[in-house]
Amino acid sequence: MKLDVYNSSGSKTDKSVTLSKAVFGIEPNDHAIYLDVKRYRAAQRQGTHDTLHRGVVSGSTRKIKKQKGTGTARAGSIKNPLFRGGGNIFGPEPRDYTQKLNHKVKQLARRSALSYKAKEKAIVVVDAMRMEAPKTQAFLGMMKGLDLAESKTLVVLPSPNDAVYLSSRNLAKHRVMVASDISTYDILNCNKLIFVDGAHEVIEGLLK
Repeated sequence: MKLDVYNSSGSKTDKSVTLSKAVFGIEPNDHAIYLDVKRYRAAQRQGTHDTLHRGVVSGSTRKIKKQKGTGTARAGSIKNPLFRGGGNIFGPEPRDYTQKLNHKVKQLARRSALSYKAKEKAIVVVDAMRMEAPKTQAFLGMMKGLDLAESKTLVVLPSPNDAVYLSSRNLAKHRVMVASDISTYDILNCNKLIFVDGAHEVIEGLLK
């Protein structure tokens, strides 16, 4: 797949790039995408939820009434879950939500997501984004030049660039990531994918 290259002001240059069919032109596997997105979203959960069961709730441990002769049910502790202020029954406890997924399945999922974006013509290639210092208006000006100011975008850099990252941090519709860090969820969770300065080559190197 051949794409034109744009400069940071949104003008088309005389350059073009060819995206690898092995990464951007496969038949997408929806089930692999589902598994990888589910794994990613599960990993975002902290798993710190907790409740007090009868073993840890505060209260006396004395037997509150005699065993027999009261005409009511036996009760051995004020911390009984049936009493007000007692422990919780089967409440949530801290746990790890991490799900294992084979490396090849994760790679297939990312290739499938990229292939969907290529089919939708939702990929833009920019030759460079050079910024002297973090400036949100300058970044927004680049997006306006590309006619993507109102689109939900993911800007993919070949290597970390603090100026570009900090410039986009206040913008809800625009995210900046390094090519080696993007996930299937990140790819699908945007309307336009912007590859900067050969970022697509980094991805091809990782996924071929």
